Amino acid sequence: MVRTIEYKDPGRLELIRQLEKAARDNKSLIWAAVAEGLTCVRRNRREVNIHKIDKYSAEGDIIVVPGKVLGDGRLEHKVSVAAFRFTEGAQKRIQEAGGKTMTIAELIKANPKGSKIKLMG
Repeated sequence: MVRTIEYKDPGRLELIRQLEKAARDNKSLIWAAVAEGLTCVRRNRREVNIHKIDKYSAEGDIIVVPGKVLGDGRLEHKVSVAAFRFTEGAQKRIQEAGGKTMTIAELIKANPKGSKIKLMG
């Protein structure tokens, strides 16, 4: 459930609402988990480095990060990564490896049931 406190980032609040709706409509626990991860304050939100994505994923995986993807490390295979935010270095490294970056909202539209998605963070 969305807390009734006022958020500084209205885009994040709208994304949380979209995630909760997708979780209800599609009976998908992954979207509920991502929404819960985004309700945290910024300093408690997840930050994932590229090297962790490389270590825990395989070619062609779809990864969702309810937070920020950082550019530390190298990516050796193609993956699709959806996150709330990316650093410029992270986006560059993912695309150089042949992967794809997208927003979480784009991933909800492309895969509403949330099947074959790995939650990282």
